[in-house]
Amino acid sequence: MPETFGPAFKGQDRPLLSYGLSFIDSLLKHADDTFKATRIYIICSRSLAGNTTFLNELKERLGDKVAGVRVGMKPHSLWSEILEIVADARKSDADLIVTLGAGSLTDAAKIISLALANDVSTHAELDSLCPTSSKKRVDIKPAKVPVVCIPTSLSGGEYSSFAGATNDETGQKHAFSEGLQGPALVILDPELTTTTPDKVWLSTGIKAVDHCVETLCSLKSDDAADQDAKHGLAQLIPGLIKSKQNPKDVEARLQCQLGARDAMSACTRGVPLGASHGIGHQLGPAGVGHGETSCILNPAVCKYNYKKGANVERQNAIIQLLWESPEAREIFSRKGLKKETADLGDLMDAIIRTLEMPRTLSEFGIGEDKLSGIAENSLKDRWVKTNPAPLDKEGVLEILRMVL
Repeated sequence: MPETFGPAFKGQDRPLLSYGLSFIDSLLKHADDTFKATRIYIICSRSLAGNTTFLNELKERLGDKVAGVRVGMKPHSLWSEILEIVADARKSDADLIVTLGAGSLTDAAKIISLALANDVSTHAELDSLCPTSSKKRVDIKPAKVPVVCIPTSLSGGEYSSFAGATNDETGQKHAFSEGLQGPALVILDPELTTTTPDKVWLSTGIKAVDHCVETLCSLKSDDAADQDAKHGLAQLIPGLIKSKQNPKDVEARLQCQLGARDAMSACTRGVPLGASHGIGHQLGPAGVGHGETSCILNPAVCKYNYKKGANVERQNAIIQLLWESPEAREIFSRKGLKKETADLGDLMDAIIRTLEMPRTLSEFGIGEDKLSGIAENSLKDRWVKTNPAPLDKEGVLEILRMVL
């Protein structure tokens, strides 16, 4: 298959997108031709490094261009681990950072590049780069070391110019944006993703679906973003179902990857998302996987907003869209749902359950005693603040109790 290469989104120079070649061939080509890189720092997931030969093959092909390697990071991009890699990348004088893995590595790499540009080495210094910090510095310098992401999941962070990471001294997850540069290049290799555990692939696929749904539910979306979100849904729903039926179906996996790209288009256009993402950011530090937060929250947030009358017309349009999908319609029929009575939360619940993804907080050991803290942290999240129905602490608690 020949390489498809160019900007990921119309009208935007970066990120660039490459697919059609193996990820190793693509990286070698662009490390030389696009970045002129000579000191490449690799961040690889522990499962890929331990269960496959891909990392060793990549290191062998890159040869003396490998400046350093980090194997493994915990979910939700802990500040302490980010700072460890910053120190290592600084020591090795890296001129390109490459991630081989899922969303936590992607977010970490973006923040690492920002931290390198600002001579950060401590929690306090990293905190000074946060937009919401009371000690935010006024002279944040833009990230310089380019990042190449080779994603093995569908969460889509490789297309954005913001990142989330968890301060493990406080347990709160923070968003970074000012000075942050999104990845310069995204390399898609569906063959590589066949090594991703089904749970991770499918749950992050629902995260991508959630990007589409919350875009289409947003009161601040526009026609261009809506069109991309609809196109993303049209690829993701059948692609995920086919991936569930046959995890080795690389055509379905590429369909999912391209759907996840379209799902992120609205975010690159500045369309704000809602409480499924906003509350989900705070479920991560409580032990819920990155994609699994959307599996739990999306149907409940849809129901809450609909009940409040916040975006009824926009939700009804998504309902119509989903019923037009043969694959989704088969699921709804099998679940006994009726077009006249099922709301968007019901339809999303049916799709998520068909993929056998988690649907409750109790599955992660989260009980009533943890909800107040999660709710308080959620209220600080920018996407809770842009939820179609205004939310206070009681509103967030109502949503959390729906999925307890």
